[in-house]
Amino acid sequence: MPDTLIYPNGIDAETGQPLLPPLPVETVAQLAKGQPIAQEELEELRARVSVLKQRREAHYGVVAGVDPNDLAQAGWGVIFPFEDEARLPALREALAPLLTLRRAQAGDRYRDETVDARFFYRPGESMNAWRSRNGGAPGQVDPARIPYYLLIVGDPQRIPFEFQYQLDVAHAVGRIHFDTLEEYHSYATSVAASEDPTRPLALARSAAFFGAHNQFDLATQMSTQHLVSPLADSVGQKIAGWEFQRWMEGAASKAQLGRLLGGADTPAFLFSAGHGMGFSYSGGDNPRQRAEQGALICSDWPGAGPVQEAMRLSADDVGSDARLLGLIAFFFACFGAGTPQYDDFAIRTRQEQLQAAGATVTGLEQYDRIPIAPYPFVARLPQRLLGHPKGGALAVVGHVDRAWGSSFIWEGAQQLATFESGLTRLLSGARLGVVIEDFNNRYAELSTQLTQRIQDIKFREIVPPEELAGLWTANNDARSYVVLGDPAVKLAVAGDKADSQARPEIASITLSAAASAPAVEASRAASPTAAPAAETDAPTDDLRQALSQALGHLEAAAALLRAALNDQPAGR
Repeated sequence: MPDTLIYPNGIDAETGQPLLPPLPVETVAQLAKGQPIAQEELEELRARVSVLKQRREAHYGVVAGVDPNDLAQAGWGVIFPFEDEARLPALREALAPLLTLRRAQAGDRYRDETVDARFFYRPGESMNAWRSRNGGAPGQVDPARIPYYLLIVGDPQRIPFEFQYQLDVAHAVGRIHFDTLEEYHSYATSVAASEDPTRPLALARSAAFFGAHNQFDLATQMSTQHLVSPLADSVGQKIAGWEFQRWMEGAASKAQLGRLLGGADTPAFLFSAGHGMGFSYSGGDNPRQRAEQGALICSDWPGAGPVQEAMRLSADDVGSDARLLGLIAFFFACFGAGTPQYDDFAIRTRQEQLQAAGATVTGLEQYDRIPIAPYPFVARLPQRLLGHPKGGALAVVGHVDRAWGSSFIWEGAQQLATFESGLTRLLSGARLGVVIEDFNNRYAELSTQLTQRIQDIKFREIVPPEELAGLWTANNDARSYVVLGDPAVKLAVAGDKADSQARPEIASITLSAAASAPAVEASRAASPTAAPAAETDAPTDDLRQALSQALGHLEAAAALLRAALNDQPAGR
């Protein structure tokens, strides 16, 4: 008999209890019926499935004849929010090493708002509207119109996670968002250093698999047994010339994870699975949630009781002496990449109020989305890893919202094909955006199946609620894998063990004061938890110049807006 409850993942750091109670499959099935996939996204997903069936290939992305690993063919672009126009000079200076590198590699298939003013993301814009405005269309990507690789620069309040999910169906999409210009510059310098055409970074071919296992906790027992351990075995058999390290169960401690994230054991590639830390939300802004949500819970946690500092690794545990340059990490953990404002997996009903009033309850009276944070945000741990001052990781792949066992267990059986295919591509030298296509293919297939079953119900076909609930949960789970970092990065490893080098440190960061001041102010406004700068009695000459430049940018932007409004027909 199938289980009649679905168990949402996520551990409350302060209590050690699940963030949400189990949900009846009937309730989840009803939620699936009421939240269909957006039509424009569904058309894209159906096109992907159709092409895959016709070509019998695992890759969808670019049109035929284009090598997705060659940026001169596939193209590369960067998307800034229009709201950040005033701070663009500062951001551009900070990101100059990366932008210069990618412009040289992509040639005439490089895009940003300096090449085409339409490339900005405008507030509230859908993926389809943005793509159409830039000359694109549903289906495979034609890099002559819009690049295959796209880097979003901005927080998810200004460029929503939903836009990233939808754009990633066809394109290879990543995101960076930091609180300081120094972090932007450090990340850009790290990527440029890893792909320096004169002396590219050549790390040893080492991969580490870290599987946290918590007593009394079914979720981590399953992920260790059915994901991390067999995945390491399978990929290790397919890839020659790599050293595979395994840290499982009791060995998957916080101390060991620290050695893998900047310490002596830091590999070129890290795969980690376990619980991501979460915080219950009751309104307002919780500084701990912004700083620690998505922190990785290690085997030190017994599976019950509050998650103490010694049991989890957060951004604050990555010291100033960490050496991370060249690392690509994959975190299978709740909130490992970020947190949306609303829970994508759970709902609130009016059952308790109706029951208290003596009314008949069916479980379907009223559904409301549950807020789980005051605003969406990128997790702080990957921000720290990517923007580290001595050289950052190249990318972190993780989940926005919760991670579910449906990623590797399907109808009671272990299913690792998506992970195996993706990691085999990555360790064989593919760029990260190509690797994520394997996860996008799974999302496309699940979405079309889910939509079809909901359509079947409309024509009075009986669909078991556990089937519908399972498809809906797996679909949301597959959609929520995102890349933090440039999607065009690849593992910076040596071709031969004898040619490998020790992990270097990048040079110290130097940014002009004129560029820094307005950008820091804008960053602080976008990130409410950022610490205030020290106050001074009077502005310096550099600060005056910076503020004057910022005011000039704002006045220019206002003039453009006024001109645009004056051109609109009356009544709009």
